[in-house]
Amino acid sequence: MLNDQMRNIVQQMPKAELHIHIEGSLEPALIFALAQRNGVSLAYGSVEELRAAYAFSDLQSFLDIYYAGASVLLKEQDFYDMTMAYLVRSHADNVRHAEIFFDPQTHTARGVPFETVINGIWRACQDGPISATLIMCFLRHLSEDDAIATLEEALPFRDKIIGVGLDSSERGHPPEKFTRVFERCRQLGLRLVAHAGEEGPPAYIETALDVLNVERIDHGVRCLESPELTARLAREQIALTVCPLSNVKLRVFGEMEAHNLVTLLDAGLVATVNSDDPAYFGGYMNDNFLAVFDALPLTAAHACQLARNSFTASFLAPEAKRAFLAEVDQFFASASAGANATI
Repeated sequence: MLNDQMRNIVQQMPKAELHIHIEGSLEPALIFALAQRNGVSLAYGSVEELRAAYAFSDLQSFLDIYYAGASVLLKEQDFYDMTMAYLVRSHADNVRHAEIFFDPQTHTARGVPFETVINGIWRACQDGPISATLIMCFLRHLSEDDAIATLEEALPFRDKIIGVGLDSSERGHPPEKFTRVFERCRQLGLRLVAHAGEEGPPAYIETALDVLNVERIDHGVRCLESPELTARLAREQIALTVCPLSNVKLRVFGEMEAHNLVTLLDAGLVATVNSDDPAYFGGYMNDNFLAVFDALPLTAAHACQLARNSFTASFLAPEAKRAFLAEVDQFFASASAGANATI
């Protein structure tokens, strides 16, 4: 059971979020507000009815309702309001920096211009209370040609994007399906990440590394099924952006007590804690930290490691990383002194 000291530590420590789908932060109340503003009809009669529908059996059943919620996003101000709501909420959780995923294909397929999507999200990032950058994700259930077309649409906005990722349905859509578009992104100097090893096998993680040349693995919790892969991830210090509440909600683990976060950390992997789609999976950053620290034998030393990992694994400039890491170290030094114990 989480004691008050550890609760305060995980809530107050500085942290970065590296795995957040901005469309997945769209709360039911805001969905209804935007639907009313834009004249969009919803299949649900109330905020409560929509929230009650958030009962998922797997990734695909989640994605079905996720895309339905995104249908209310039509104007630049809608994307701004959604993003600002997330940034303000994360600031309250002592998130200092966020690397935000967005899915332009979800919106351009509905006739929303790419410019509308990115300008609304990016403008909120400039106005928001925390450091924030954007990673454009390709939807893996669509074709690589569609991804290439999306990249072409993004090129005029290259200065607003730090990297690209790969998300949506993992089963049946291996990373190598997107070899050409990731190579083009690498040539453009974009940072590369990909979802792998959530529902897909460890081989998907290996392919993401060796074929797509990604620098960071989103999820990656199934890596432990391959001792060789686990050793490689530890040796090469390739970060995993782990999403505990999401993993339980989507049945990757039956219960939080069965989550492998401690094993990942103790194996020397650069694991981080993130919220994924917080409006749908039951919580933002501190909710995820509190859930894992309540369920697993995690210590203050683990908390410090997770906080440091979040900045180390980020795509921040070196001087910004050093500043944030110094803030983490100062926080834990103060917490240690206050508790009169070594952390």
